[in-house]
Amino acid sequence: MLITIERQDDVWVLRLSGRFAAGADIEYLRAKSDEVRSLNCAKVLVDLCDVPSMGSTAIGFVVGLYSSVTKNPAGRFVMVGAVPRVREVFDLTRLGEVIPSASDVPGGMAMLHRAASASGAIS
Repeated sequence: MLITIERQDDVWVLRLSGRFAAGADIEYLRAKSDEVRSLNCAKVLVDLCDVPSMGSTAIGFVVGLYSSVTKNPAGRFVMVGAVPRVREVFDLTRLGEVIPSASDVPGGMAMLHRAASASGAIS
């Protein structure tokens, strides 16, 4: 499993790749979560295109990020590119109804910018 973090304009993009199985390296995930929090990310896009499967630890990681980002009134969060197997996990847990998602990065970026415009937030 690998998580890279990069900034594209006013959006922080987290690219996840590899298998995120149950019992994944919790310290690594905690460090990445702390890194995102320290950046005070208001807009976050999580790219799951290269994640073939996710276990409970990884789902907890995504939910934790979502919660910390959206605590801020200007916070926006979207997941993109989930393969059917990963999408199914989010749907089974009903998280798919809570966490916004798009099929690809351009669609996710558009969602983030539309949400910010609709709320009157300054980009």
